[in-house]
Amino acid sequence: MFLFITFLNSGSATLQVGFYRSTCPSAESVVWKAVNKAVAKNLGIYARLIRMHFHDCFVQGCDALILLDSTPGNPSEKEHPANNPSLQGFEVINKAKAELESPRPRSTLAARNSAYKLESINYAVSASCQDGLISLKDEPSKNLPPFFFNAQQLEANFASKGLSLDEMVTLSGTHSIGVSHCSSFSSRLHSFNATHPQDPSMDTKLAIELKAKCPNNGGTSDPTVPLDLVTPNRLDNKYYSNLKNHQGLLTSDQTLFVSPSTANIVRSNANNNPSTTEAFSYVIYEKDK
Repeated sequence: MFLFITFLNSGSATLQVGFYRSTCPSAESVVWKAVNKAVAKNLGIYARLIRMHFHDCFVQGCDALILLDSTPGNPSEKEHPANNPSLQGFEVINKAKAELESPRPRSTLAARNSAYKLESINYAVSASCQDGLISLKDEPSKNLPPFFFNAQQLEANFASKGLSLDEMVTLSGTHSIGVSHCSSFSSRLHSFNATHPQDPSMDTKLAIELKAKCPNNGGTSDPTVPLDLVTPNRLDNKYYSNLKNHQGLLTSDQTLFVSPSTANIVRSNANNNPSTTEAFSYVIYEKDK
């Protein structure tokens, strides 16, 4: 199941596959080299680059604004709590930056390359030289779905980008890799509600394991755990099997199986042959304004 999602910004330049073949034919090889070198030192770079790409594209389209640093009096998107300090992998993009002119293909190609290296997932990437110029710290709050959203809130959020329920569930499947800070789901373990200290939708054995890793001791540390404890370094369909087994880490994950509107999509993705379901190939470019 290959998913290609395109957000078209009416005011942007046309994106083209192979845009840099004539002007910078080494663009793809430069990005491949940067990604491969980084991953040789840290396998987690794969998930970080894919997450960075999503955080860039879901805000104002794939305009590379996530790469811009703050200026005096102008904090950028990079400084938003959803991005700082958890969003990482900028050093990989900066490595390619020394040899490439435009930030846009760097982050987009790096995300595609990460997907390919994980599970041989490949897809054509469109590009152009038109990047955003103004990055605002409050933009992620207006666009990115937080970890505590329920299915109805997620549906409204993704619908605002022109995405269907099926596309929403498929994109959520990228949580098959990467990690989460304990603070993003600790309320499900220790203070869910007045009736249930622990979220009853979470598998009991998983809760016990997570409590050992994320103690409710009021400390300042905020450990991380894999979003998918079964196959944490594979971009596969175990994410959906985990949801069926009530082993989703975040509220925004487990709600996809709890909600009648998305439960059947989760079941379908969990039951599909991994050779097709593992292909979470998507290209996110520009959203309609």
